[in-house]
Amino acid sequence: MNTTEKKNDKPFLILASKSARRRYLLKQAGLSFSVIPSGFDESSVPVSVPEKYVRILAESKAKDIADKYPESWVIGADTVVVINGKILGKPSSRTDARSMLKSLSGQTHEVLTGYCICCASKERLFSETIKTEVLFKNLSEDEIEWYIHTKEPFDKAGAYAIQGLGTFIVKSVKGSYTNVVGLPVCEVIEFLIKEGLLGFDSIKRINNDPFA
Repeated sequence: MNTTEKKNDKPFLILASKSARRRYLLKQAGLSFSVIPSGFDESSVPVSVPEKYVRILAESKAKDIADKYPESWVIGADTVVVINGKILGKPSSRTDARSMLKSLSGQTHEVLTGYCICCASKERLFSETIKTEVLFKNLSEDEIEWYIHTKEPFDKAGAYAIQGLGTFIVKSVKGSYTNVVGLPVCEVIEFLIKEGLLGFDSIKRINNDPFA
């Protein structure tokens, strides 16, 4: 599956994020894209209802890059963890990470990712928020301390990485797994297909394929 190629030196599809996790997910999906992180100041957006908040952040990041590359399609995203109506961003310290993990222990929380795909020259912008429910196991203090000292919790919303060492924390996931990692890949690709921005490579039959 490849993005339609354009005959110029401008990137056709841009990921407006420095997140290695989002970059990995799009590569795994077979997409060709450039990475140009947005410099949008997230603190300029007042915290509001979580679903709306992450969508506005995603739109702001995508539009920031789309204004600079008006002929390109840009993907922006933002992810937060929500427990009992409280937004958990990235921990600022070990104490902060410890507090987050204790609050999530044995509980079901929501992971919300707002994503936006836009093209300035076409005046096209689509955005929405995807929600996934995640249940944590009951964490002992030793488990929390060990995990904090791996340093993985930092730079992660909610102080954990489901695709990393933090996988041992998660008992169940209801909804999109990739959404928890940082980007709802299924929904992103569905939009790109609907817009005619993705093409499928021809499928070669394998000699030993019983259905060939």
